[in-house]
Amino acid sequence: MGKLALAAKITHVPSMYLSELDGPAKGKRQSAIDGHIEIGRRCREAGVDTIVVFDTHWLVNAGYHINCAPHFEGLYTSNELPHFIANMTYAYDGNPELGRILAEGANADGIATMAHAATSLTLEYGTLVPMRYMNPDRHFKVVSVSALCTSHYLADSARLGWAFRRAVEDHYEGTVAFFASGSLSHRFAQNGTADAYRDRMFSPFLERLDHEVIQMWEHGEWPDFCDMLPEYASKGHGEGFMHDTAMLLGALGWNHYDRGVEVVTPFFPSSGTGQINAVFPVTPMPHALDDIGRPRVAALAGGRL
Repeated sequence: MGKLALAAKITHVPSMYLSELDGPAKGKRQSAIDGHIEIGRRCREAGVDTIVVFDTHWLVNAGYHINCAPHFEGLYTSNELPHFIANMTYAYDGNPELGRILAEGANADGIATMAHAATSLTLEYGTLVPMRYMNPDRHFKVVSVSALCTSHYLADSARLGWAFRRAVEDHYEGTVAFFASGSLSHRFAQNGTADAYRDRMFSPFLERLDHEVIQMWEHGEWPDFCDMLPEYASKGHGEGFMHDTAMLLGALGWNHYDRGVEVVTPFFPSSGTGQINAVFPVTPMPHALDDIGRPRVAALAGGRL
């Protein structure tokens, strides 16, 4: 029935917004903006009607949550970085039907999930920044999924991604894209040193770690990467504990996924963190939940991650 047409890991650094404005940061993030524009173009070409964003700026303490209000509009200022994103206007349409289908699919697979259509929930900038460049004309509907999960197992987030993919293919009459909106390593520069780290990594270790991970992604080394994801998330200070990445890989087949990524925006440092725009080619999924490597996934749940 439905189709997952495009999947990607994307940046949402607020310096992309500053890059539009007059000042010392003007033009600094044009390559990241261009990457978003290109991914949006590919979504249009593929007939995508709705973009589903796994947003590492939406913090939740219990359950998984889907913001699928029929309409989003407002003026956004980041509570984390109000000097980076201030009074940014936005207006997008949501997709309550798809949100309901995703939640029902996740719950049927035992992953407690709630869809919020009649809600005053607003969008976070992990969704708003990418949509600013991919969706300026409201061509796509938007659904946002909580991916800053403070008390969740990465194993469950992988299973959530699987359930979402299956729900789209079995019950949705349309075409979607899934985006993991979050960084690679995510150790911010220490307070008082931000200007010095605007275009640098926090440490050589984290920079080397991110480059090794990107190489694994390009070579399709998914069994190894899935095994190391909890440790990478921990030692790399993963944004949202990297639940967005687990969700994306679950939707693609987890350790059975066998394609290399296409880097659209090459790796770049931002305020100490590692960033990228990378497209994950979509391939057919295994037909049973166990086929995404549940023994391997379950092993990830030895700690909170």
